[in-house]
Amino acid sequence: MRLLRKHSTPDLDQRLVWQCASLLLSYPDEGRLDTAGQLLAQLDGPVAEHLSLTVTALQAADPLQAAQDYVASFDLRRRATMYLTYWTAGDTRNRGGAMLSFAQVYRGAGVAPPADEAPDYLPVVLEFAATVDPEAGLRLLAEHRVPIDVLHQALSEKSSPYSHAVAAVLATLPAATETDMRRARTLAADGPPAEAVGLQPFTLTVPPRRTGEESS
Repeated sequence: MRLLRKHSTPDLDQRLVWQCASLLLSYPDEGRLDTAGQLLAQLDGPVAEHLSLTVTALQAADPLQAAQDYVASFDLRRRATMYLTYWTAGDTRNRGGAMLSFAQVYRGAGVAPPADEAPDYLPVVLEFAATVDPEAGLRLLAEHRVPIDVLHQALSEKSSPYSHAVAAVLATLPAATETDMRRARTLAADGPPAEAVGLQPFTLTVPPRRTGEESS
């Protein structure tokens, strides 16, 4: 799969990667995994190999263990958060405006922001890019490449199978610049901006409870 250049229009393969990755990076569910496998069958090359590693690992996992691993990988480790504005704005008053920008892009494409999830949540952004507005979705992803790089690094350090799905997403984005790489290293070392005031009404740093966790 070719890397995208600035202003390129996403093709079908890139949209398939985004939809497949969205499913794989969502809370583990047998139906989502089956659909991801069907999408994967339409892809080939290195990106397909990345996605296949995640699919194979999740298929082999016990469902309860897979759910526990997912929560431990993403919900309990801030370095591996999939809330993209957390890395660009942290717990500061700027984060509300950053998330509002995502919501405005969705509305501009004719769809309502998700009611049960934050608009900057990576699986949501990937599904929007795959199924609603590929060009606007690509811009959101490319603008937040550094947080996605940080996420990939954190997952790779833990040998998480989810790291391969994130690697597939990165392969569809414009190549990182030296500035991008420096920012990623700085964020990974120092963490996001901190200012625990001014977030109302945006209080989404702690991920919402997902279906299936109610009785755990």
